[in-house]
Amino acid sequence: MEEHKTVCSRDCPDSCTLVVTTENGRATKLGGDPDDPITQGFLCERTLRFLDRQYALDRLTQPMLRIDGVLTPVSWDRALDVAAEHMLRFREESGGASIFHYRSGGSLGVLKQIPDYLFSRFGPISKKRGDICSGAGDYAQTADFGKVASPDMADLAHSRLIVLWGKNPHTSGVHLLPFLQRARRNGAKIIVIDPVRTKAAISADLFLQPAPGRDYAVAMGMLRWIIDAQRIDPKATTYCDNFEEFCQLAKARPVAEWAQEADLSSEELSAAAELYSEQHPAAILFGWGLGRRRNGAATMRAIDGLATVMGQMGLRGGGASFGFDPSRAYDKNFGQEPIEPARTFPEPLFGPCVLEAQDPPVRMIWVTAGNPVAMLPDSDQIARALDKTEFVVVVDTHPTDTTDHADLVLPTLTLLEDSDLHAAFGNNYLRASQAVLTPPGEARHELEIIQGLAERLGLGEELKGSVNDWKRRAMHRLEEKGVQAEDLQGRALRNPFAPVLLFEGSKFATPNSKAHLMVEAAAAPRNMDDSYPLTLMATSTPKAQSSQWASTNFDGPAPVRVHPMAAEGIADGAHAFLESDLARLEVRVVHDATMRPDLALMEKGGQLRNDRGVNRLVRAELTDFGEGGSLYDQPVRLVP
Repeated sequence: MEEHKTVCSRDCPDSCTLVVTTENGRATKLGGDPDDPITQGFLCERTLRFLDRQYALDRLTQPMLRIDGVLTPVSWDRALDVAAEHMLRFREESGGASIFHYRSGGSLGVLKQIPDYLFSRFGPISKKRGDICSGAGDYAQTADFGKVASPDMADLAHSRLIVLWGKNPHTSGVHLLPFLQRARRNGAKIIVIDPVRTKAAISADLFLQPAPGRDYAVAMGMLRWIIDAQRIDPKATTYCDNFEEFCQLAKARPVAEWAQEADLSSEELSAAAELYSEQHPAAILFGWGLGRRRNGAATMRAIDGLATVMGQMGLRGGGASFGFDPSRAYDKNFGQEPIEPARTFPEPLFGPCVLEAQDPPVRMIWVTAGNPVAMLPDSDQIARALDKTEFVVVVDTHPTDTTDHADLVLPTLTLLEDSDLHAAFGNNYLRASQAVLTPPGEARHELEIIQGLAERLGLGEELKGSVNDWKRRAMHRLEEKGVQAEDLQGRALRNPFAPVLLFEGSKFATPNSKAHLMVEAAAAPRNMDDSYPLTLMATSTPKAQSSQWASTNFDGPAPVRVHPMAAEGIADGAHAFLESDLARLEVRVVHDATMRPDLALMEKGGQLRNDRGVNRLVRAELTDFGEGGSLYDQPVRLVP
């Protein structure tokens, strides 16, 4: 029996260091590294169950080419020859823009950018822009503060109040919990604001449950109360642009009207504002789902502005934290100047953009680290877009809704077989993964796949080098700080480019060092009607990491949680259809009296192949700014 360390590379903010126990080359146990200051010796439920996925019988182990409509095993030489022949022909006939590279976050790591490096030099080609997950939030914080960055989790020890705004750490980012518990022991109070009564809400000092999509009204109502109570930081005008215009947005309505808009009582909204204004310093922690609405960017800007004018930025224990900034640590262009793509498509509009593309049409799609059919809105439209495309390549570890529409499937490595560099988007630590298992069959590191393709495209010289060579190419800025690749092996190292005190002295990363407050009101939330009275939210679940489920042995249809009053007379546990104006999905109705009566709650990441593809119900729409996905605004109804 041996123990090895590596890093979890799935789409999670924590980027945990794993301790992997192996016997005779087989992993038998996963644990968290007690020496990692974030992991702290424990893992989330989904990663504890990862070995079920690692040894699943449907694991992809050899290239598969669709022949006469059936995915058929072929050699790597045949697979890469066919891929290269299509790429060369499409470029010759229609230009590089006819090839679309879609890379998502199903597997994270710096070396996952290597396909971008190849495709930009081969084309340039078409690629996605925006971000289905964080586009609105990234836009908001960049517009307000000049960049997306957050203080260390340990900084919460200085907080007197922590606001979990749309954030559910028990499911998404469980390694925040010890820091919250420590802050509570130090006397900090906690406010939870969420349309869903989560586990965090149960133990909060104050819980607000606004109507879905009404968080802008909550923020503006709190600000209006604070203005009326004359508790704005008197120095705010010195470090904020647009201070008066921003405050006028809140003054447009009295607190009672903002509360009515949010479907809260005036007393609830006033209590939140009073507590936030009394406790100093106070930290607001955003959930990633907060921006996934048609007014998501403006909502987050309103909350940013609330924290800023209260003087909560630039001090220990304060702030408005959405994500972390690892951009300066690694060079994702590997020492070369970036090449602009031939054209870009907004990620949430993958389906319509591919279907409507002309001059040239999209003739080939290469999918890396993603399952767009399951994870993007309007799944059926994305499936049609893939079927219309002449040649689709998917690089993955297991069959998915997307491989079901592929012409070529290339097997790659799981997180226990991979070697890469990692920068978490939920903390300020850097890590390096290493292979602790030998991959089964003919599965290959993605670098090896891309190098084989590059040889056939005449770009072999540009892509040569080992995994460690490419790690070093990405680390040249860190090396200037005295950090070598070996320093990350088996340990978490704090990013040397991350300041200990973010925005110290209320100096922001904007051109004039001031916070830029919003001046235009958020778009109104979607009006609901009797035809589709429920708003669908498909949120993270401990059972899966996005569409990567440890087990696919499902017991009946996907559950949908609704208030008993919203169940349309359908009994608890009964089967029904959940319908939108796009499609219907068979579901199992679960009565939950803690739910709002205007909400239908489901688990994110269900696949069509398992009859749980909830995103087939969701229309493909963009957020107001940042080209994120408006995933949580879809009206639906239950039908017996």
